[in-house]
Amino acid sequence: MDQKTIDFSSPDGDDALTLARYAERAYLEYALSVVKGRALPDVCDGQKPVQRRILYSMQRMGLAFAGTGGAKPVKCARVVGDVLGRYHPHGDTAAYDALVRMAQDFSQRYPLIDGQGNFGSRDGDGAAAMRYTEARLAPITRLLLDEIDEGTVDFIPNYDGSTEEPRQLPGRLPFVLLNGASGIAVGLATEVPSHNLREVAAAAVALIRDEALSDDALHALLPGPDFPGGAQIISSDSDIREAYRTGRGSLKVRARWKIEELARGQWQLVVTELPPGTSAQKVLETIEELTNPKIKTGKKAITPEQAQLKATVLSVLDAVRDESSKDAAVRLVFEPKSRTVSQQELITTLLAHTGLEGSVPVNMTMIGADGRPTQKSLRQILGEWIGYRLATVRRRTEHRLAKVLDRIHILEGRQLVLLNLDEVITLIRESDEPKAALIVRFRLSDRQAEDILEIRLRQLARLEAIRIEQELATLRTEQGKLQDIIDQPSVLRRTVIREIEADAKLHGDERRTLIQAERRAVAEVRVVDEPVTVVVSQKGWVRTRGGHGHDASGFAFKAGDGLYGTFECRTVDTLLVWGTPRGGSVRVYSVAVASLPGARGDGVPITTLIDLEAGTQIQHYLAAAPATMLLLANSAGYGLLARVSDLTGRQKGGKSFLTVEDSEQCLAPVLVAPSHQRVACASASGRLLVFGLDELKHQPNGGRGLMLLDVDALDPLAAVATYDQVLRVIGLGRGGRAKDEDLKPQHQLPFQGKRGRKGRALEPAIKVQRLLPQG
Repeated sequence: MDQKTIDFSSPDGDDALTLARYAERAYLEYALSVVKGRALPDVCDGQKPVQRRILYSMQRMGLAFAGTGGAKPVKCARVVGDVLGRYHPHGDTAAYDALVRMAQDFSQRYPLIDGQGNFGSRDGDGAAAMRYTEARLAPITRLLLDEIDEGTVDFIPNYDGSTEEPRQLPGRLPFVLLNGASGIAVGLATEVPSHNLREVAAAAVALIRDEALSDDALHALLPGPDFPGGAQIISSDSDIREAYRTGRGSLKVRARWKIEELARGQWQLVVTELPPGTSAQKVLETIEELTNPKIKTGKKAITPEQAQLKATVLSVLDAVRDESSKDAAVRLVFEPKSRTVSQQELITTLLAHTGLEGSVPVNMTMIGADGRPTQKSLRQILGEWIGYRLATVRRRTEHRLAKVLDRIHILEGRQLVLLNLDEVITLIRESDEPKAALIVRFRLSDRQAEDILEIRLRQLARLEAIRIEQELATLRTEQGKLQDIIDQPSVLRRTVIREIEADAKLHGDERRTLIQAERRAVAEVRVVDEPVTVVVSQKGWVRTRGGHGHDASGFAFKAGDGLYGTFECRTVDTLLVWGTPRGGSVRVYSVAVASLPGARGDGVPITTLIDLEAGTQIQHYLAAAPATMLLLANSAGYGLLARVSDLTGRQKGGKSFLTVEDSEQCLAPVLVAPSHQRVACASASGRLLVFGLDELKHQPNGGRGLMLLDVDALDPLAAVATYDQVLRVIGLGRGGRAKDEDLKPQHQLPFQGKRGRKGRALEPAIKVQRLLPQG
């Protein structure tokens, strides 16, 4: 977005603005200010405006780079005051927070400020007040500031026009990749991960040498982010490449650890590196929540999930302590319940339930070389920075060449004076206008004549002539080299490459983050696989009883409640719950059978185990094994095949699976046995259609399905079934009396047809309620 392209004038040319137009103008100006003036880094120097102003202000204050024997650090309050007064008219808290972050070695891969005092910790502790802390520039900031006075960047007026500030810094390396960035603007956000300096430099050099460098070669040089705290990236190589290709993605990260062997066969797990965004304190708090769960609001006790998770963690973990210190930035010690606990089991449990494993977003949105906020790929970032660096070196060379030429010009004038010294002295002594006389007599320029008149007598010695000759020779050699850089693009590229390689050798270090693809840790709750019967009441109370073959008449329920149904399954199976249609779909909720309460009491309401959507009523229940195939149909005559595992989801809010109209109803799910080969569909008036099961298809992602029976609103689909040989039809006969009839294969011939036909009426007529397989 370019502010110059926005026209806020009234369409009719009048100076008056409507309220809507004024609000639009104010909002756009605010959005531009946030996007370009606060939140997003610049691809050229990698800095946000406040960071750039802090660094520039500290340089102007004479805060020498640490390690060069320069000035001592000064109070941060003094730095913040200078930044606010000269360049950044915002709150002191924002400026100090930015300064603190640039000094934290756990926040930035290459800290730009050398801080002394309490600058916070990775556990979330804040920095001390700015009146207590001190700061100076770190050595690596030379790569951002050394060339700033060599004509390399443009300067713009500060906020009140009293002084000037650089539009960008002449970054000698792409700092937007080295330290990354994080920020939220208006409608935009950025999350650029940090990278290793040597790898970034190698990639930049390779692209300068070959603009058509392949993606494979580029990825080999820059394989992935390198976080300040180390850790491990477990995402696949293809995921990392895709994030770099598009500029957006998510990388899976996890902590790094080691096993320490103790006496008598004991051992302990020691975490030494944490993923970004995770601290030892957060891990300890998570473990405390898992092992000592709090009762949720509105509940009388902890939920079955909380109890199960607590038991899982306590079965493998005995104690945890934080032994982090100055010698070990991160040292989290986990003691197993006993020495017989599997090491992998403890590791998997911790990774699955704590912040030791997580994800890092990648959103490489930044201000491009054209001044527009854009989401960029890795190749685009490096390409735009290379273009900026080449232009910067050219400007620096032109600036230096102008100084060299000016010095040569002066020395040539002095050389002429030394060759005609007596005449020059006589002319100056006798002339009323010596400057004009010198210009006329020796054809000097105004600049040379002024220099000769200001020269000291001791500079007229014979030894000075030798020095002038030597300096002229050196300057003319330098002039030739500078002119080659300007005139020959290949020389310019070689110069930039040589400087990048030198900077990488001086400031580079080894990679900290390990890149090794791994599967995400999934905590498997160990459940004893045994037979169980799920009992569901009409009002939605659920419980289980061990074993199969129970007499349902012996089950007790609350007053006014009764039996909905029983499902003989196993503890490793899943209970599915169908809701009423809402918003064009039917949601299916899943609950692990193992998490259902036992037979003591009346059980628990199913609504406490799922997050039922407001206004939704429960229609059907079914408990079965994940591999069980189901036939799902609606009253409009459509249906599909799906497995129980297809309908199972991790979210308590259920899974939208069936597409229906608001006026339609979802029929009860039908179990499809392996021996079943036929499908029977019946309308409410008694039309029956039989066709092969192979005419339907498995739809694991749900949907509306295929047409089973041609019906209408006055005669909807009433029942479906899958079977092998004999089909039982249950319904009402003449006079409303209950009637059921078994149709053997030879009796089904009149009703056979292709899927989606109207079928044929049963004789005698039956208003069908249910269809069941027999035999």
